Amino acid sequence: MDNLDVMVLRSLRDWRKSGHRALLATVVRTWGSSPRPVGSIMALCDSGSVVGSVSGGCIEDDLIDRFTKAYANKVTASADLSQIPSGPPQHVKYGITADEAHRFGLPCGGTLELLLEFDPAPAQLEELVQRLEKGELVQRVTVLATGESHLQTSTSPQDLQIDTEKLVNTFGPEYRMLLIGAGQMTEYLATMAIFNGFAVTVCDPREEYRGAWSVAGVALHSDMPDDVVRSFAPDRRSCVIALTHDPKLDDLALLEALESDAFYIGAIGSRRNNTARHQRMKEHFEQTDESLARLRGPIGIYIGSKTPAEIAVSIMAEVLAVKNAVPLPRDMDVAHAKNSQHIAHDADSITAGEMVCGIPNRT
Repeated sequence: MDNLDVMVLRSLRDWRKSGHRALLATVVRTWGSSPRPVGSIMALCDSGSVVGSVSGGCIEDDLIDRFTKAYANKVTASADLSQIPSGPPQHVKYGITADEAHRFGLPCGGTLELLLEFDPAPAQLEELVQRLEKGELVQRVTVLATGESHLQTSTSPQDLQIDTEKLVNTFGPEYRMLLIGAGQMTEYLATMAIFNGFAVTVCDPREEYRGAWSVAGVALHSDMPDDVVRSFAPDRRSCVIALTHDPKLDDLALLEALESDAFYIGAIGSRRNNTARHQRMKEHFEQTDESLARLRGPIGIYIGSKTPAEIAVSIMAEVLAVKNAVPLPRDMDVAHAKNSQHIAHDADSITAGEMVCGIPNRT
């Protein structure tokens, strides 16, 4: 599955190139709780087709009703009954009152403001999509007084910016995930990552694992993992996860990843395996606690998982939390949660006959 922004922009480009009128809606401000973050976009065609999302669906329904109802009910094929206007962008707010919040499915107290751009130029949309498909980071700058826009290269991801004169929205390449190992859990995790908009690459030099790979849309490599990490060139929109349990495959790849700007680096394994991995890296590769601080393990959010599918869910949840800069409580971390669980289990297993003056008798 493509990055959602790219999907929206590609559909908008195609509609405009085929002669349809269309609008681009961007979430530019939110107050209180809101269903979609600032910077989210959707495109609406005069035929009523919509791609992307700015809410849970009710606001999209309202925009469709306001701007395409006449087109759907036209009586003559020659009449231009599209309700999509021309001219400069318009601001529209939803959820200002409690009744509107209820009507549009917004959380209590939630309000959002959209900027609606009408009939964006198809040639510029074509250039924007092509640059994003090449992995570029691009800013689209829209002049609010006229609706004219231009593209400029960005050197780093930026939050949406809007003032009285212009809107600047940064569109980036897809988030990327590099998975070391092509086993069953990798298939589950790769599938979830694709549906969350990640471009997924899998590396496994073991032919017996690659031969059974069945997830479409994934780049599959047979080179040694550390070489693949170097060529992958992880950046701040990338994550690297080792899933083989084999130090010969995982360790060097993880060390390469630690030299990069990847936002998430982790390896599957128990607490004991994680401790052994750190020890190996210190003894054989001159690593320190500081240099290994970004290496996560055991990975995932603790949900009591036992099956590969559930473990993949827990890993994907942690990756998304880190991507979205959401701090996770220590009791959700696998290692700390299991430690707490074992301590509680040990305490419950001490019977009254094993207690001496309230102290466990372990002699």
